[in-house]
Amino acid sequence: MKKNTICIAFVAMANILCLLINNQQVLAESSENSPGHIRFTDDTDGGKNGIQDPEHPENIVDPGPSPSLSGDLRIDFVPQLDFSANKVSDKGMSLPVNAQLFLDETPVRGNFIQITDERPKALGWSLQMRQETQFQNMNTANNELKGAFLSFDKSWTNSTSDLASAPMVSKEVIEVNTIGETYTLATAKSGNGSGTWSVSFGASENNPLQLENTLTPRIDQKGEAVLNSDFANKQNYQNNAITLNIPAATKIDAVEYTTVITWILSELP
Repeated sequence: MKKNTICIAFVAMANILCLLINNQQVLAESSENSPGHIRFTDDTDGGKNGIQDPEHPENIVDPGPSPSLSGDLRIDFVPQLDFSANKVSDKGMSLPVNAQLFLDETPVRGNFIQITDERPKALGWSLQMRQETQFQNMNTANNELKGAFLSFDKSWTNSTSDLASAPMVSKEVIEVNTIGETYTLATAKSGNGSGTWSVSFGASENNPLQLENTLTPRIDQKGEAVLNSDFANKQNYQNNAITLNIPAATKIDAVEYTTVITWILSELP
C-alpha cells in the first residue's frame, strides 16, 4: 500500500491547529519565522484543477492557502482548523471549530478536504488522519490540555463525478481520543473515487442535498458579529460538526494551544 502524507517534515507540509483561550481572536498563521508555525510553499501540481465548492462542485472557489500533495492521486486542500477565542472555564467544554470562509463571494461552508484521483484505473484509496501531539503550549504552567480530544461528525462527500462512485464515509462520530493513532475518514473501494471529491464535515443551511445545517454565526459577548480579517472581515461561523472537547478536570491557562495533524492518503492494494 502506497501512502502520501501531509505532515511536519522537510518533504511535506503541516497543517497547524490552534485553540485560542484568551480575549482575542487570532487565526493560525503560516510564517517561517513564528515559533510553532510552518511556511506553506507554492504548489506545483496539487489542486491544478482548482478547489471546488463542496456544496456546488461545478464552481471553482478560493478558500485561501492550504497544504497539498502532487501526483495523479493527491490531496488538493485541507482546512486550517481554528477554534477561535474562548473563555477559560472549570467546566467541561465542547468547542466548535470555525467554519470554512472563502476569499471570493462563496458563502460559508462546512470544513472540507479535497481529494483528486486521476489515475488511469480506479484502484481505490483511503483518507486518514492522525493527531501527533496533544494540544500544548510549552511556555505556560499547564502546558497540555490533558484529556482533550477532537471529534468529527456529519461527514459526506460530493463531486461533479457520478455520485454512485462516491467514497464511503463514517456514519458515526469519529473521536480522536488516542494521540498517535490513525483514524479513517473516507475510503473509496476499487472502481470508485475517480475524479475530484470533497469530504465535508457539516453543511450550510442551503446545501442542495438538504443535509442538517451545522453552521451558526459567531457573535461576541456584546452580541456583535465576530469578523475575520483574513477573509475581508467576513463574519465567522461556528461548525458544530467538528468540536474540541475538554474535560472539566483539565487545567487551562489563558494562552494559545496548538497541535499537529497528519493527513494520510493511501492507495488501496
